[in-house]
Amino acid sequence: MKARTFAIGSAAAVLALVGGTFAWTVARSGGDLADCLGGQVAGGAIGGPFELVDEAGATVTSEEVLTEPTLLYFGYTFCPDVCPLDTARNATALDLLAERGIEAQGVFVTVDPTRDTPEVLADFTDSFHPDIRGLSGTTEQVDAAAKAYKVYYQLHDDEDPDYYLVDHSNFTYLVLPERGFVDFFRADASPDAVAERTACVVDAVN
Repeated sequence: MKARTFAIGSAAAVLALVGGTFAWTVARSGGDLADCLGGQVAGGAIGGPFELVDEAGATVTSEEVLTEPTLLYFGYTFCPDVCPLDTARNATALDLLAERGIEAQGVFVTVDPTRDTPEVLADFTDSFHPDIRGLSGTTEQVDAAAKAYKVYYQLHDDEDPDYYLVDHSNFTYLVLPERGFVDFFRADASPDAVAERTACVVDAVN
C-alpha cells in the first residue's frame, strides 16, 4: 500500500458527535449475527438504496456497487487527519480478510462533491488500496446517500472556497449484498477488530 500525506490548513477535529451526544443510534440485524456484532444499541434503520457517480464518471446504483461485503465510509479527500487514518485502517482490514480467503471491498463516498471529482477520488482511493472504490455525485445524490446512512456533515466553504474543512461523522459501515447494513466500526477499532468482526459476519451468513 502506497503511503500518502494529507495536509490542509490548520487541522480541525472531525465530528463524530453532535452537541456532545450521538445524533442517531443504530439498529443492527441481530439474530443469526448477534455473536458477531459490536456493542448493543438501538434506534432507527440505517442504509438504503442510493445513486452516485463512480471513479469513471458513470452513474451507479447501490445494487451495482454493493456486490460483496463492503466497508462503507463517508469522508472527503481534503480531510487533514481522520479520513486518511480511517481509510488506511480499512485498507489493512481488507488485506487481513483476503488472507483469510474472504473477498471484500471498501467504498469511500465523498461528502465534498464539489472538490472530490471522480478523478480526485480515483487518485485518493488508489493510494490506499486497489479494492477501495470512490463515489461522488451531485449535491442532491450525496445528500440522499448520507441521509440514508444517518451521516452528519457540514461544509465550511464560506470560510475559504479552496481550502475549507468539512465536519462529519466518521463511522465505517459493514454492508452485505442483499442484506444491507449489519454493523458499524468506530474510528478507534483496530484493523484486526474490523477484519475479525467482518469475517464473523460473513461466515455466519454463508
